[in-house]
Amino acid sequence: MLVVGLALVAFGIPALVSAYSDSRRPRAAAVAFVLGGGLIALAVTSKPGGYEIGDVPEVVATVVARAIR
Repeated sequence: MLVVGLALVAFGIPALVSAYSDSRRPRAAAVAFVLGGGLIALAVTSKPGGYEIGDVPEVVATVVARAIR
């Protein structure tokens, strides 16, 4: 959940910039930020002890390694 949430937030940034540059409302960016933030919050509260900033690269690498196998 953490990695998917981070990916949604990361994809929301270009959507926000695109909407701003085209003078549109950033609906897709807002949805991406809300869903991504919710998934991140759910992941942090689901794991006993939570995550620290230093744990994030290891978690992402583990998920990517599982997806490649």
